[in-house]
Amino acid sequence: MSAVADARRSARVFVGSAVAMVTAGLVALMAHQPWLFPSLGPAIMLHLEKPGAPESSPRNTFIGHAVALLAGYGMLAVCGLTAHPSVLDEGVSPVRIVAAAGSLAVTAVVLLLLIASHPPAGATTLIVSLGLLHTPEQLLVAACAVVLVTAVDWVFNRATGQPMPVWAARTEREGTRHG
Repeated sequence: MSAVADARRSARVFVGSAVAMVTAGLVALMAHQPWLFPSLGPAIMLHLEKPGAPESSPRNTFIGHAVALLAGYGMLAVCGLTAHPSVLDEGVSPVRIVAAAGSLAVTAVVLLLLIASHPPAGATTLIVSLGLLHTPEQLLVAACAVVLVTAVDWVFNRATGQPMPVWAARTEREGTRHG
């Protein structure tokens, strides 16, 4: 890649990242809800840096975060932590370790079985199982934020000439679409 192409790509990723985060941030301001959370960052980076990769596709993004939210909350419930404060307020305990390890393990295996790899989902499940987002309302907002930034990234990628699939990416090995 030439220096000019590198500079264009860097500028596109810079602008696209800012546009997606500002969009989610403005919605958060208007809604007074947590539309910004840490795992949006890596998802946005994947969408913009590797828009054609399977793990960046809307399919894998939506499935990944949905599984992560459900696994994180499921482990909170199994461990009796749904009414507890977050790990930041309560500290680490053996039961919190079980919730975190369990949510990550469940998320990883389910995404593997569904052929829906999306590494940022690993952060999402920990955000939930560590109690940073833990109410059903917060989980719904997080899911909506994932849909929002994926849509923003899709439109931005298409507008800047970067192919991002409507749903699923072609895999190199199979030459077929997932889903």
